[in-house]
Amino acid sequence: MRVLGIDPGLTRCGMGVVEGSVGRPLTLVDVNVIRTSSTLPVAERLVSIEKGVDAWIEEHRPDAVAVERVFARSDVSTVMGTAQASGIAMVCAARRGLPIALHTPSEVKAAVSGSGRATKQQVGAMVTRILRLDAAPKPADAADALALAITHIWRGGAQARLEQALARSRGGLRP
Repeated sequence: MRVLGIDPGLTRCGMGVVEGSVGRPLTLVDVNVIRTSSTLPVAERLVSIEKGVDAWIEEHRPDAVAVERVFARSDVSTVMGTAQASGIAMVCAARRGLPIALHTPSEVKAAVSGSGRATKQQVGAMVTRILRLDAAPKPADAADALALAITHIWRGGAQARLEQALARSRGGLRP
């Protein structure tokens, strides 16, 4: 399975593609950050993010897209920008019919480090170890995007199988 992880942000939108399956070593395909200038109008910044996400989907052809679930922080402007970038990422994936999963920050931290309270440095260190990299991806948004992709590969496949089994037990799907 190939997953595009997206750590949404208006200034820095982390993008990471990981390939693999549960019980097998995972492989880094690509990682980077889409950057937009805070001096540009928000609408132009969102168009830049959309173009960047579209280009990544086109280039890497993921099987699924994992996006960080937006959660309330004290700074409303940060939450708004994150939510807007998240919406753009989901629209880009949905337009192509790709499955979209939302993972909370604590779920991602727990998946890659074993603790839902892990620091950004701990997450970066574990991403480095899991993907057998020489150094942690920089900035942290890039490492977070990879952590999202890893989480989806490790947890998303199992969740999808559980949902299919429940649907079958209710008569919704045939085996």
